[in-house]
Amino acid sequence: MGTHVSEHDERARVLALVRRFGWNATSFQVLEPGYRFFFVDADACVAYVDTGRAWVAAGAPLAAEARFESVAAAFCAAARAAGRRACFFATEDRFTSRVPLRALLVGEQPVWEPELWNAALRESPSLREQLRRARAKGVHVRAIEIEAPAREEAAAPMHTAMANVVARWQKARELAPLGFLARVDPLALLPDRRLFVAEHAGAPVGILAVAPIYGRNGWLLQNLLRAPGAPNGTSEALVDHAMREALASGCSLVTLGLAPLAGRVPPPLRLARRAGSGLFDFAGLHAFKAKLRPSRWDAAYLSFPEGTTAPRAIIDVLAAFAHRGLLRFGLATLARGPRLLVSLLAVLLVPWTLLLASADGARWFPAGAVKWGWVAFDAVIAGALFTLHRRWRPGLARAVVAAVAADAVVTFIEGICWNLPREPGAAARTLLVTAMLAPILATFVLAAAIRRRRAGV
Repeated sequence: MGTHVSEHDERARVLALVRRFGWNATSFQVLEPGYRFFFVDADACVAYVDTGRAWVAAGAPLAAEARFESVAAAFCAAARAAGRRACFFATEDRFTSRVPLRALLVGEQPVWEPELWNAALRESPSLREQLRRARAKGVHVRAIEIEAPAREEAAAPMHTAMANVVARWQKARELAPLGFLARVDPLALLPDRRLFVAEHAGAPVGILAVAPIYGRNGWLLQNLLRAPGAPNGTSEALVDHAMREALASGCSLVTLGLAPLAGRVPPPLRLARRAGSGLFDFAGLHAFKAKLRPSRWDAAYLSFPEGTTAPRAIIDVLAAFAHRGLLRFGLATLARGPRLLVSLLAVLLVPWTLLLASADGARWFPAGAVKWGWVAFDAVIAGALFTLHRRWRPGLARAVVAAVAADAVVTFIEGICWNLPREPGAAARTLLVTAMLAPILATFVLAAAIRRRRAGV
């Protein structure tokens, strides 16, 4: 029977189970803040987050393989009793082959055998070139030791410098900070977790936090962070150093963790991969990991019971990563911009341009030429916004802001002097005021996005 224990006893019990049964690449991550623990007897546990609608487990249960089915069943039953759905994210074949749950492929994770790393380098001229560039720029990687008390000393130079790298990296991201298995805090759980730092000109420019995979004598290269403006090859240099340390430590395997939506995922997830590329570079992340020549790719699944649909389970997992609710996460991401804001404005401009093209020119515009001039102008702006979405170009972004600001001024003057005096109806006036305010708001939004982009890089 499953039980919940006091917070005082939890960490020691979970750490013991992680060290005994931590086979999944994600196993050590459950010691980070934010997880709850469902214990089954004294030797089994499921680490999960409660989204308010579902219990989303981080990987397979911390238990002997022979107990996977019974522990998973107990967890799902307890979730139902609490009015929650249940699912297991980032499970592997070792779990899915033993438990009668549905398994949806959600990505792949690369795995290296450290003794084969030099062979991988020999087969990859591009990887060797990146390492050469890092060395030529004077990038130096070393392992560092920061004991737990140092986390409380904000004045500690190295701690402060690395915290600055983390802050700069996060500021440059389009997505709002994630929770669950994507939480970024490389200075947490030290000294159990190893830490490597890349330095350039005496200052940290990259960080790699390494979590143990006790059940396989392995390492998870968990938080690989490269500060904006760091020399080319910094990330590769960190990975190279970690691989050599893993070999020297007698480590059996190394993984960089999940490449989400990579591999032969179902068609709806392939569509999501393409549609979500503006928010998260799924293809780029997979390409980076593939460039490092892994020994193999292991499948990762979302496992869930019959009665739960795949879309519902996916939404539950997304809510776990959002950790403050999907709506708040979406608004926070929207506020970070700029690519999401730009793409949103571009999409909204398409129906608006079509509406202008179909509008009564004699009623809404001083002349037919004015109408088609606005249609052409909005079409050009929409095209420029879509271009910025695909590839951010500072000069084009500034030109778009200037054009939209001019649009706001001209639209406001035209509305005050020509449209509003001729439209006594409340509905028409509401539409006109909306049309006058929209480019003003768009100007401020785009200008703010440019400032955030400049600050992030």
